[in-house]
Amino acid sequence: MKKALITGITGQDGSYLAELLLSKEYKVYGLTRRTSTVNNERIAHIQDKIELVQGDLLDQSSLASALMETEPDEVYNLAAQSFVKTSWNQPVLTGEFTALGVTRILEAIRVVNPKIKFYQASSSEMFGKVTESPQKETTRFHPRSPYGVAKVYGHYITVNYRESYGIFACSGILFNHESPRRGLEFVTRKISHAAARISLGRQEKLHLGSLQPKRDWGFAGDYVEAMWLMLQQKEADDYVVATGENHSVRDFVESAFKFVGIKEWEKHVVANRQEHLRPAEVDYLVGDYTKAKRILGWEPKTSFKELVEMMVKADLELERRNNK
Repeated sequence: MKKALITGITGQDGSYLAELLLSKEYKVYGLTRRTSTVNNERIAHIQDKIELVQGDLLDQSSLASALMETEPDEVYNLAAQSFVKTSWNQPVLTGEFTALGVTRILEAIRVVNPKIKFYQASSSEMFGKVTESPQKETTRFHPRSPYGVAKVYGHYITVNYRESYGIFACSGILFNHESPRRGLEFVTRKISHAAARISLGRQEKLHLGSLQPKRDWGFAGDYVEAMWLMLQQKEADDYVVATGENHSVRDFVESAFKFVGIKEWEKHVVANRQEHLRPAEVDYLVGDYTKAKRILGWEPKTSFKELVEMMVKADLELERRNNK
């Protein structure tokens, strides 16, 4: 039985990846921080099938202890300060978790067992102010947020440990991926949740920043399969994971409100609210997943329309349950 350790297991991607690995008969461990309030909501349905171990990306010795305790074949680093807007308010903390946290895990692997395979969650936010479209593995990085900058560090330290120590270390450059398990602070879930509530008469307005930025949005459940496939190859490498299509925030709003039967969505949306605007915006992201398709045999299964409808449907069900 293969063993895997997932950091960030209680997050969106961690929960989907844990489900996938369990379906492949892995023994799954999840690294969790000791906090006063535990949020295991996303993994509640599989909690009896996985094992949680304590550790923190800010604490080197706890990571080494977790590796010695679990003896994993594979480590998936999905933990980070992952909310872009927060990275301007907490740039140093973002760097500690999202950049140096990667080094701490890689260094723990190097010392404890350099044969462990390692996956690093890189991000399309690294491309930032894009120099070419679509973006691929060789596109120059120009991050536009402290989060993006920290992810670039995490990406290159992964490459460095692969080249310096021969560790099987891969980075997946994942473009935006969403699901009903997305946190309410993220714009896609904010939209789907508001569309559900407005259609049920429980909310009047949806406040957003700019409706213009375009993103390549896919389904998180599809993308975790690409993570797993990367660690099954003979050679470690880096891959863009995307859909090859992009849609504006406006498109997402329109699709969400259309699904609940609201045609005149403009009456309910207040855009360009100053508190939701970023100091520097990433305007246009679209990924080229040709390499992932050619080498991993991976491609997205869920369309943009299916993704939006899945999220709104889940939020409608959530609201109806909460009203009982």
